[in-house]
Amino acid sequence: VQLVESGGGLVQAGGSLRLSCEASISIFSFNTMGWYREAPGKERELVATVTRGGTTNYTDSVKGRFAISKDSAKNTVTLQMNSLKPEDTAVYYCRADYRYGGRPYVFWGQGTQVTVSS
Repeated sequence: VQLVESGGGLVQAGGSLRLSCEASISIFSFNTMGWYREAPGKERELVATVTRGGTTNYTDSVKGRFAISKDSAKNTVTLQMNSLKPEDTAVYYCRADYRYGGRPYVFWGQGTQVTVSS
């Protein structure tokens, strides 16, 4: 399984970016897909997730600003990020959770840098 992220970059505070994660297999295969981020000197943290059934979850700091969605026809999960803040600066990783034979598997993308300038 491969997850390929795109859409990161440099943006001023208050701006928007759209991250995409394309999976090499049908996203129906995954129980949950999501976005995590890792800022310098900090641990990787959950940003947003979406389940196979479409239930979404967000960390408090991005609620009302970020939106996660999925396009099954394109095998893609997207993170729309609005009203960006300097503290959103991090490497953003796509993650997919999969179960096979009763065992859990986790797949990660390579990461995409998001930098928000003040």
